[in-house]
Amino acid sequence: MSLRALIRQLRTPLRAVLRSRTLITGRTYGAVAHARSVLESELDAIRAAGTWKGERVITSKQGAHISVDGSSGDILNFCANNYLGLSSHPEVIQAGIEALQKYGAGLSSVRFICGTQDLHKNLEQKLAQFHERDDCILYASCFDANAGLFEVLLGPEDAVISDELNHASIIDGIRLCKAKRFRYKHMNLKDLEEKLKESQSSRLRLVVTDGVFSMDGDVAPLVGICDLAEQYGALVFIDECHATGFLGPRGRGTDELLGVMDRVHIVNSTLGKALGGAAGGYTVGPKSLIELLRQRSRPYLFSNSLPPPVVGSATRAVELLLASNEIAQSMALPQKPTFSGFTMRDTIF
Repeated sequence: MSLRALIRQLRTPLRAVLRSRTLITGRTYGAVAHARSVLESELDAIRAAGTWKGERVITSKQGAHISVDGSSGDILNFCANNYLGLSSHPEVIQAGIEALQKYGAGLSSVRFICGTQDLHKNLEQKLAQFHERDDCILYASCFDANAGLFEVLLGPEDAVISDELNHASIIDGIRLCKAKRFRYKHMNLKDLEEKLKESQSSRLRLVVTDGVFSMDGDVAPLVGICDLAEQYGALVFIDECHATGFLGPRGRGTDELLGVMDRVHIVNSTLGKALGGAAGGYTVGPKSLIELLRQRSRPYLFSNSLPPPVVGSATRAVELLLASNEIAQSMALPQKPTFSGFTMRDTIF
């Protein structure tokens, strides 16, 4: 076959291939344009609703006084969760530096492969001691802790009974589990009791509430919740992100403030607020639960280990609170509340 004939033979399928690639590319560009239009419509709707969230760029370290890009002079900061100021405490900063130098920037791995260092185990032991629970498991955030708990603990034969104003991470975590779901009216013990009665046929029942509700500062009526849980044979879980470190005489949280530390079974909280303000979350509770979470909790199993500098800083923050009540008492309530519920607006800082 001559070269000219071979070229003619190849030309027809080549044209077909090029034509098909053009059509595919055209469809791809069309899909991208359509997706962009859909996304822009969503963004326009957020702007129109007045719920657009802008980001203020801080050019200094976190604190009560900060510098903000585009603003001149000192800015007073009333909206950070750095409740105890530990994110800029000299000993907390130094502990992070020393952990960085000794252990490196990160583990590049998950905990059960090659991502567990002795400093992780040390922090878990100190957090369990701080909360007076059996054991502790670390997560990348408390959002992950809430995402990892309910699916492992509760199955189709169980029930979860949740306050209607619980944090978004609790709501998302509950969605992942197959338990029967009940919502009770915000801090309404009568409605909680009704839900406990409705769920009596379940194997395990877990009452779920924020200790302090972050939007309005409501403090859950834990005494009444524990009373009902014990009456109907349920477990109690609290999210303590906005209480750990400063509520209660020793800063142990809402359960200490209200005298029910021995009656609340599971506590999730964060290292990203009062305890150094960096990142990380954790679950404390019965040893058997923590061991099961290490085996099955997906955010724990499939997320990189907390970076050593974060662990070092958080460890020093916890050590400071374990060593003295002075820091926690700098934000203490004037007296222990004797009623069933209150808000953080009733406190004196």
